[in-house]
Amino acid sequence: MSEQFDLVIVGGGPGGYNCAIRAGQLGLKTAIVEMRGTLGGTCLNVGCIPSKALLHASEMFEAAATTFASMGVVVGPPKLDLTAMMKQKTVAVDGLTRGVEFLMKKNKVTYVTGCGRIAGAGRVEVTGESGVQTLDTKNIVIATGSAPMELPGIAIDEKRIVSSTGALALDKVPGKLLVVGGGVIGLELGSVWRRLGAEVTVVEFLDRIVPGMDGEVSAQFLKILKKQGFKFELAHKVVSVEGKGPMKVGIEPAAGGERRTLDADIVLVSIGRKPFTEGLGLESVGIKTDKRGFIANDHWKTTAPGVWVIGDVTTGLMLAHKAEEEGAAVAQLIAGQWGHVNPDIIPNVIYTHPEIATVGKTEEELKAADVRYKVGKFPFMANSRARTNHDTDGFAKILEDETTRRVVGAHLVGAGVSELIGEICVAMEFGASAEDIARTCHAHPTLSEALREAAKGVDGWTMQA
Repeated sequence: MSEQFDLVIVGGGPGGYNCAIRAGQLGLKTAIVEMRGTLGGTCLNVGCIPSKALLHASEMFEAAATTFASMGVVVGPPKLDLTAMMKQKTVAVDGLTRGVEFLMKKNKVTYVTGCGRIAGAGRVEVTGESGVQTLDTKNIVIATGSAPMELPGIAIDEKRIVSSTGALALDKVPGKLLVVGGGVIGLELGSVWRRLGAEVTVVEFLDRIVPGMDGEVSAQFLKILKKQGFKFELAHKVVSVEGKGPMKVGIEPAAGGERRTLDADIVLVSIGRKPFTEGLGLESVGIKTDKRGFIANDHWKTTAPGVWVIGDVTTGLMLAHKAEEEGAAVAQLIAGQWGHVNPDIIPNVIYTHPEIATVGKTEEELKAADVRYKVGKFPFMANSRARTNHDTDGFAKILEDETTRRVVGAHLVGAGVSELIGEICVAMEFGASAEDIARTCHAHPTLSEALREAAKGVDGWTMQA
């Protein structure tokens, strides 16, 4: 008789491994299946973690060349050692993935390497180097994540035409980098290579960057990136990529019009991600995807009894921390406990410099829903810590529902705001008003004081310093 599990998780990314850890803590007999050969999914291996390692290193490189002297730190022109920069990225990734594997052992989770597919109710087949094995289980959790989308007719070879994966592993700085897509991934990786010396041009189909974010944030961010040296072709689309050496990239207006050609050494395709369901065996349990490939869920339950779905492969924001929360919640539900994630309070961050951090509703969304709201805003130029840090770009903006007096959104542009947005998340989770934040003492001098001043601004008593 084969081994019986309480749950088998297909996919070892942030959603999957957090689900496994929580299930192990709750005493559930758990297995996790991952085809990559290392746990951590896209995030740890070829996404969030390696990109942040390169973003931080490239930011230090640029600061040494541009801002150190103004603070009295005199150094010679910095020299780029790209091999060493890539090595420190790999060291960080390897340490974290090994740490996740250790947590599997610590929580008595069975880790199975191979490609997993559902083979009927309560059965997961895993194809690995040693052949095929079948795992019997009471519950199956689909946590297979997502993959980069491709442009029709333009094949990604991860050498000259790259996805985010290839852009994290270039062996030299491109002279000209053309980024297709003005979203998070393209702007983060474009920032890395611009700082290291590339000329970066972003082609975006819409007439704005970071679509879906607050309009004022998008407009301010565009101005900042242009000042940094980014070039933009908004409301344009890429229609062709040709050439064996330097590439000729054909672009034309999104609404149609005259075609032009741009030169590029590397083309980064970052037009979004698609749910990964290929070969997953969904048909064996009667699960269907929507037209975009997502698996629908009702509190993470699929239409098949005993089959759950979390993370990028189901509806909602495609963010690692959203998947993590869902993974833990599902483990608790399977164990007969309470499990919930508030979809309205999931922060979103862009790790450029300055950073963007948002949570909740935008002004555009509130207007569309005919919600009466109040706005409080404070510029980092007037924040004492930002001034002493020589990092004054951006602002903090807080939105409050005029009727309920609850904070319903916050939108931050500035250095280090990824570390500030959590305060707003806690405030929103507990139903705080802007006044609650405004009347809470914040340490001085800190960047967090900008949040307090923005909160004061909702009721008109900001202290402009």
